Amino acid sequence: MKKKSFVKSRYVKKIRKVSAKQKLQIAVFGAGCFWGVEEAFRTAIGVVSTEVGYAGGSVKNVSYERVCSDETGHAEVVRVTFDSSKTTFKKLLTIFWTIHDPTQMNRQGLDVGTQYRSVIFYFNSGQKKEAEASMTSEQKKQSRTIATVIEKAGLYVKAEDYHQKYLMKRGKGSCAV
Repeated sequence: MKKKSFVKSRYVKKIRKVSAKQKLQIAVFGAGCFWGVEEAFRTAIGVVSTEVGYAGGSVKNVSYERVCSDETGHAEVVRVTFDSSKTTFKKLLTIFWTIHDPTQMNRQGLDVGTQYRSVIFYFNSGQKKEAEASMTSEQKKQSRTIATVIEKAGLYVKAEDYHQKYLMKRGKGSCAV
């Protein structure tokens, strides 16, 4: 099979104006290395944009190196902007549970550290209730206890530009272990 060459314009979504019909909301998820997590959400129906960053810590001036040192308290996360007239927070939660092992504490696969923890950050009481109900439902499917934490959204810091759309820029659909 011939490998497709990477053509940037082929993979970049067209920039579009936000219409009055769109009902934009934000969701933030941590599920391991943010590259693969971003790609899973970026390609989902109803997602308008994604951005990788750091959340859950208290340090404002962070970098990838500082987050990896485990001194900031931040997790690698994906900030998902979605059109709630085309998808729901509940559907995004389904993607979240599907793309990682929520029973692993502070790790995903070979990536180990608190920055890889499983976490859902909520912005309002509706998101909190949906996240809790979703986790209760997911726990029934798991043989081990879920380690995912549900936290109120707080400080979020955008990650360095070279991390943004990392897999898309390389023509990859997922990370290989």
